[in-house]
Amino acid sequence: MKVRDLFRVHEQTFSFEFSPPKSPEEIELLFERTRELKPLGPSFISVTYGAGGSTRRNTIDIVYRMQEELGIVAVAHLTCVGHSQSELREVLTELQQHKIENLMCLRGDPPKGQTTFTPAPDGFANAYQLVQFARSLGDFSIGVAGYPEPHPECPDRDLDLQHLKEKVDCGADFITTQLFFDNRDYFDFCRRARAAGITARIVPGIWPITNYKQIQRVAQMCGATLPAELRQKLELVADDQTAVFEVGVAWASRQCEELLARGAPGIHFYTMNRSHATQRIFEHLRGSKVKGLLPTTAKPPLRQ
Repeated sequence: MKVRDLFRVHEQTFSFEFSPPKSPEEIELLFERTRELKPLGPSFISVTYGAGGSTRRNTIDIVYRMQEELGIVAVAHLTCVGHSQSELREVLTELQQHKIENLMCLRGDPPKGQTTFTPAPDGFANAYQLVQFARSLGDFSIGVAGYPEPHPECPDRDLDLQHLKEKVDCGADFITTQLFFDNRDYFDFCRRARAAGITARIVPGIWPITNYKQIQRVAQMCGATLPAELRQKLELVADDQTAVFEVGVAWASRQCEELLARGAPGIHFYTMNRSHATQRIFEHLRGSKVKGLLPTTAKPPLRQ
């Protein structure tokens, strides 16, 4: 099933993002964790793609297995990094052969050790080109990334929105945001996107913090800001991993509760291949009786 078709019948969607492990043992552990999350009723699951296609084989295999073995709609990430157009055509053809019809098209980060993005010979420099290319080769449902806080390489908010609009105009069906920790950033981003003429669904991306050092690195890399209140809470318990987990889950739970209450069209969880934090957040949301925790088909989708 295509993700864009899910949006036509589900007012809110709930999705999880995983990274493909490299060893067979780690892959089986990932499937074990996915089975733990399946009872939560995810609308779909997405699987990331390594720089230069370093996890290309595993991404395709995992997405295919999730669909075939677990019966979960799956989205394969695809990036421009290190690929010529002929190589990208080969990847997209293989995805079609495996009946994978949902993509997350990204430019991708520079490979490890490089500070700037350089397109491969005969490759693409921007995500909108990849969206356009994929759309020309098949009827994929395509998602792209949006930045509530400016992209680290594009501090101009208006120009960043222009880039996002180019991706949507080239055929993207939906937008998943980069992680953020202040909901005001998300709602302001939606307001500015609508004013710029972007009508695609904008799903907020939430990262439950489970490791303080890790989130400091990730936030710096993607341009996300840790609010002073959250940073203070984490610093007080930085050496206690269990306490960091509790702070992170509590903060993410409150974020999700407010987002859903104010009409966000669901949540995309950056799980980092862990299931416990996401399960805890769902338990909190169920306890708070937030409308729309589990997808329903009763109403048409909101266009937040």
